[in-house]
Amino acid sequence: MSGEEGTASTDVERQYDRIVRGRRVRAVLAGLLVVVIGYFFANALYAAELPQANLPQYVGDFVGALQDYFPFLVPLEGFPWITFDPSGFGDYWAFIQERNLIYDPEASLTDPSTGGPLGLFGQAGLTLSMGFAGTILGFPLALLFGVLGSGRVTPFPFNFIFRGTMSAIRAIPALVWALIYVPLGGLGPATATLAIATDTVGNLGRLFTDELEEVEDGPIEAMRTTGANKPQTITFGMLSQVTTPFIAWTLYIFEINVRIAVTLGIIGGGGLGRILSVQQGLFAFTNMMATILVILVLIVSVEMFSQRLRSYLRADDEPMGLWELITGFPQRMADALLK
Repeated sequence: MSGEEGTASTDVERQYDRIVRGRRVRAVLAGLLVVVIGYFFANALYAAELPQANLPQYVGDFVGALQDYFPFLVPLEGFPWITFDPSGFGDYWAFIQERNLIYDPEASLTDPSTGGPLGLFGQAGLTLSMGFAGTILGFPLALLFGVLGSGRVTPFPFNFIFRGTMSAIRAIPALVWALIYVPLGGLGPATATLAIATDTVGNLGRLFTDELEEVEDGPIEAMRTTGANKPQTITFGMLSQVTTPFIAWTLYIFEINVRIAVTLGIIGGGGLGRILSVQQGLFAFTNMMATILVILVLIVSVEMFSQRLRSYLRADDEPMGLWELITGFPQRMADALLK
């Protein structure tokens, strides 16, 4: 028994030694990883010229300039203390009314030449119109390419012709598509809408394809046993299963397209983005902030509408709350630049 106990004790000691050595190796590797990351981080800072910028000396000027963005913050003696003046919000409202950002009194509900019902919302309505029209224009091709890109509809490798087309479209940001369309109609709302429509074909079409790859085989086989032809099988055996997801994905792409419409406006596409760009060029920071607030209201309103409707259609979807939508607004707008 003593020999067996000695052997067992030796095995335990060996395992313990292996564990200790393993931990030491991992600790050394982790240390090396930290050193490597630190080295690249330091080089990245210098490449971005952050150390050379000497930012601390400009902190005072920056805090003082905040009053241009937020006129209701009034500096007091003994800077950096500030006080709150509610009357400063009047500067925002005056600019919003002057530029018809959220209401255009000249628009008519029945006259399309003035923007129709959406035109009543002024520049916000124009931004919304670009996102809405681009989504509707891109939907038919997105549906066609999405269906034909599915391996259940088009046999391999021919389905990759459509998949490849959608991938190529998605590889080019909407911002670049707008520049490509400049010779077609100049730089304005029309080319921005066409860019959004093209982007919709790639993004929405790929989502459609992925949904079709996961449909149940039962309804498809049932349609085939009845003697249905290929179009009938696709329509009633496949598309009937994904109607709800298709609508939900279209709403999701619509809210993305409204954000894209804002970013395209910054390069001259019109709407709120254009107003923001012009005011930035004039260093009118109070007007810029007023425009940003209207953009925030527009984007959050569209996303709340879209998410509530999608959660109704798809019971498993949990819509984000108002606070989450507001706090995540900068990140979503930054992501829209890459769409």
